[in-house]
Amino acid sequence: MSPGTSGRGAPAIDSTLLPALATVVDPEIRRPLVELDMIPAASLEAGVARIRLELTVAACPAADRIQADVARAAESVEGVERVELEVGVMAPATRQALVERLRGSRPQQLGPETLTRIIAVASGKGGVGKSTVTANLAVALAARGLAVGVIDADVHGYSIPALLGTDERPTRVGDMMMPPEAHGVRLVSIGMFVEGNRSVSWRGPMLHRTLAQFLTDVWWGDLDVLLIDMPPGTGDVAISLGQLLPHAEVLVVTTPQRAAAEVAERAAEVARQTGQRVLGVVENMAGLPQADGSLLELFGSGGGEEAARRLAVPVLARIPLSVPLREGGDAGTPIVAAAPADPAAAAIIGLAASLRGTRPLAGRGLPMAPA
Repeated sequence: MSPGTSGRGAPAIDSTLLPALATVVDPEIRRPLVELDMIPAASLEAGVARIRLELTVAACPAADRIQADVARAAESVEGVERVELEVGVMAPATRQALVERLRGSRPQQLGPETLTRIIAVASGKGGVGKSTVTANLAVALAARGLAVGVIDADVHGYSIPALLGTDERPTRVGDMMMPPEAHGVRLVSIGMFVEGNRSVSWRGPMLHRTLAQFLTDVWWGDLDVLLIDMPPGTGDVAISLGQLLPHAEVLVVTTPQRAAAEVAERAAEVARQTGQRVLGVVENMAGLPQADGSLLELFGSGGGEEAARRLAVPVLARIPLSVPLREGGDAGTPIVAAAPADPAAAAIIGLAASLRGTRPLAGRGLPMAPA
């Protein structure tokens, strides 16, 4: 598409306004409005910038922000004394063309050739803090400058939206979903599609379909890392993930208790059976620091090390029990952002640093052919 030319074929944006308007990005699709045909017309005459803005959908949750960004950009242009915005909604045909263009640019956004690193966070049993680790790890990775997404695949026990402090829902554009963002992390969860705190009672086929839709119908954009918060155990979702994403990697979360660690090993073995790589073990609730410097081992000790030894992988992090960590989860304020000096936060931030340095791209071809 030529600068200043609408995708509908007509030169429509004044060349004086174009450079400024081209900097305004849709906060959900994360591409310039001009590129998305959301500004089909803009003129400048006698100091007045008249701009036609077309939102993708009528109930766009980012409408106010987009309008403010467009007005601010136009006001920054020399010679503009007043901005007049005409706001409407894309015609169905224009919206469908946009969806097809986005899909065409990333036909398999998370397929085998993707450069997005996909990490499933798994556990053998519930109650080990797997979702808390996932949410905080995502925020810690985002704070390191990475584009991060999270899929809450724990359909029956969804908790990621609450842990990240958001009740926003995805925006549907055609048959695509734009995920909301919290603490710099894009996320999607079945909890965004049910009313209140209703339970979800689904069997295998529906669970598989939900995971598949989260992977294909959600427009993730260009992600560096996608974390998948898995349900505990070795059931339908674990099997589906192996089928849909055999190139994913797996982090195993356990407590120091030997019984929990033994169950966690089973989750790792299921991942390996489907061809996934087990990155390592995260030992959560690894003791409660005391005022005198000692450690109160409420859940025992050695479980993480034993699981790592049996799986022949490293212990990547030991996260101590922390009241602020629990309080942050209840408040929707991840501790890695609210209190990064807390020992639990420091352990998770260290985990994020170690994962960023182990991206397995060696030996993978570039997505292009030589001329």
